[in-house]
Amino acid sequence: MRKLHRRIADWFSDEARDLPWRKPDCSPWGILVSEIMLQQTPVVRVLPVWHQWMERWPGPADLAAEPGGEAVRAWGRLGYPRRALRLHAAAAEITARHGGKVPDTYDSLLGLPGVGDYTAAAVASFAYGRRETVVDTNIRRVHARLVTGNALPSQSLTAAEKKLAVSLLPRDDAESVVWNAGVMELGALVCTARSPRCSDCPVLADCAWVRAGRPEPHYVPKGQAWHGTDRQVRGAMMAVLRQAEGPVLRELLLTGPVDLVAPEADAALAPLAALHALAAPAEQLERALDGLLRDGLAETTGSGVQLPV
Repeated sequence: MRKLHRRIADWFSDEARDLPWRKPDCSPWGILVSEIMLQQTPVVRVLPVWHQWMERWPGPADLAAEPGGEAVRAWGRLGYPRRALRLHAAAAEITARHGGKVPDTYDSLLGLPGVGDYTAAAVASFAYGRRETVVDTNIRRVHARLVTGNALPSQSLTAAEKKLAVSLLPRDDAESVVWNAGVMELGALVCTARSPRCSDCPVLADCAWVRAGRPEPHYVPKGQAWHGTDRQVRGAMMAVLRQAEGPVLRELLLTGPVDLVAPEADAALAPLAALHALAAPAEQLERALDGLLRDGLAETTGSGVQLPV
């Protein structure tokens, strides 16, 4: 166990990506923002948005002072925009109940809106140096191959996986933080799902999966569909609302046509044109809009539909 800890720590020291939320001067708020943005979203897409957010809202109180719709607008194309609303709600909670300071324990972090088991453990570990068991998809994959000999972890987190992660965590607080970050980075850069670079792995000699002959996964991972789905239509509709400076006529969202709007507004029409270029059926457009309203990502006014205020 000590050998595994040391080898991954040494590899992480040499190979870790230079990410702003890993800087010593990054605030706990910056780390919380990064963890929520990075859920189901690659680092390359998060980086520019994270920088914009931290410049505009360097602390929780700065975000809490603005409407939730501004958080949604600034979320851009990161996807799953409900995360923006949850982050805004967390900022309000931190401001109102924690004196503007991100809580520093797992239990107190877990009480924030939109913060689950993984995020609470990650922020407690990476922002405050707590000994917490951090388990994300990358970490689960490394554990599965390294220890259990499986090509992939279970399709959802199991009690056995959680128990394994707890058993592998170093006892020292500082070492546990490095272990969490190092295993996560190893899964992201080397022990990837589709094309693992085993020759670059610092613990190749100890890998149960390699010793077993690299068996195939015990299930076939299914990619998440996008084209033609409600998610695609919702995303296109959100792009229209983010671009608009005020309410958008419901009829424009559901039926078009684009030429109802003045020609000089061509730049603002691009998202609307993209929405209708999908040629989604009327019932799908209605369903997408109803979903946005139900989730609090949009609201209706006497003039149309807009981001929440």
